[in-house]
Amino acid sequence: MPRTQFRVGTRGSALAVTQSTATAELISGASSLGFELVQVKTEGDIVTGPLAQLGGTGVFAAALRVSLLEGKCDLAVHSLKDLPTAQPEGLVIATVPARADVRDALCARDGLTLDNLPTNAKVGTGSPRRAAQLLVARPDLQIVDIRGNVPTRLARVFGEDQSLVDVGVGGELRSDLDAVVLATAGLERLGLERFITERLDPSIVLPAPGQGALAIECCPETAMSGDTLSGALSTVEDQAARWEVTAERALLGHLEAGCAAPIGALGRFSLGSEESSVSVAGVLTLEAVACAPDGSKMMRRRTQKTVTSLADARALGVALAEELLANGAAELAGLKK
Repeated sequence: MPRTQFRVGTRGSALAVTQSTATAELISGASSLGFELVQVKTEGDIVTGPLAQLGGTGVFAAALRVSLLEGKCDLAVHSLKDLPTAQPEGLVIATVPARADVRDALCARDGLTLDNLPTNAKVGTGSPRRAAQLLVARPDLQIVDIRGNVPTRLARVFGEDQSLVDVGVGGELRSDLDAVVLATAGLERLGLERFITERLDPSIVLPAPGQGALAIECCPETAMSGDTLSGALSTVEDQAARWEVTAERALLGHLEAGCAAPIGALGRFSLGSEESSVSVAGVLTLEAVACAPDGSKMMRRRTQKTVTSLADARALGVALAEELLANGAAELAGLKK
């Protein structure tokens, strides 16, 4: 019987449901298939405590992957920065759609920016990468580790804003921080960009590998079935985004680092010439940063090459990781190497 719909596994948070719904609508539009969202509770949603202590990358993905392997859903939509770099057997990242804004966003009281936050301002983030780079730029800041969904984090600054209650703030409203730093993409997907007071330039805070990108994961037979769904997955693939995140994640994997490490990376793809096709070749630039967790030291490196395949993109990431390691990045950032 021909397929009439597909099932999309998602976490239950507002951001996850929003991302999954938008992606499902994109695939539905390319296939004319209906869809159903299947909510899955993950370890990252259940366990409390600093993300770095929860094992970092992967705590939000495992249960979704089990649901895929057990046939409870056909596709899973992940924030790519939350996925471990090692791909599990029996699953593939079938599609990387067009990437959203990669930058981190400062959400501060009184419209403040990073430069004009008061001395010793309290800034909340659950990311060691963000914390370290913020301290490089502003050593006086007091970094406060925070968890919770996006509205809950915003309430730590804008607790009096009733609209945050309406979109799912959890816990007690409290305005005990001067600012929080979150991913711009997530804020925009939730329609909360009004709280952004500064989109932080990557020259100040380099984003996490894969930030701003989504990954559509499934079993290989789903991706290669040749049916309407697999055709739609190919249609919504963005080749430039795929090459960028492949290089970023190759770097991260070679460093054996996760989101609990103060490592940032950003790839940028551009066509080699006006006559070039993104599916043929282009120039991929990759920049990476490794920081001491306390922000006392930082190492930044950049490279570029013409790429014609995913293998080229992976090789670029590995080469830059090797350069970082040769210059002491493992010791600097407290990595395993």
